[in-house]
Amino acid sequence: MMGVGAVRQDVKAMILTGFAGLVAGACSMAIGEFVSVYSQYDIQVAQMRRDQEVEGGDKEEEEEGLPNPMQAAAASGLAFSVGAMVPLLAASFIKAYKVRIGVMFAAVSLALVVFGWIGAVLGRAPVVKSGMRVLVGGWVAMALTFALTKSVDSSRMDWV
Repeated sequence: MMGVGAVRQDVKAMILTGFAGLVAGACSMAIGEFVSVYSQYDIQVAQMRRDQEVEGGDKEEEEEGLPNPMQAAAASGLAFSVGAMVPLLAASFIKAYKVRIGVMFAAVSLALVVFGWIGAVLGRAPVVKSGMRVLVGGWVAMALTFALTKSVDSSRMDWV
């Protein structure tokens, strides 16, 4: 949405882009997580089979601790969707372009800090360090998206 906001002031274009980004991002994250966790699952099952041939362990007991690719995919897609709703909702109710960009930036910044804090608490990591890392990373992503889209638009793509 920051990229479209760099080149278009139309609220409808931003919301449509935000929704498309939400769907595409959630699908991409879910599919990526599914593939990654399923690969991990396959490796662990293969290792368990090798261990059983050597040691003769209990197959059912070992399978209980295996990762679930569907759960991981659902969690990843849901987490992305929740995060993507923040700028979408922030932009939806504000007509004035500059105010919309500012509110969207503020809402996303707050959400980044909250998500960083939640991750730190759940992972028992330093809260301030984690929150700042997520916040600064988000700011860099927004700034790059805004700047790169603005630079592409400034050339007006006459070659297209």
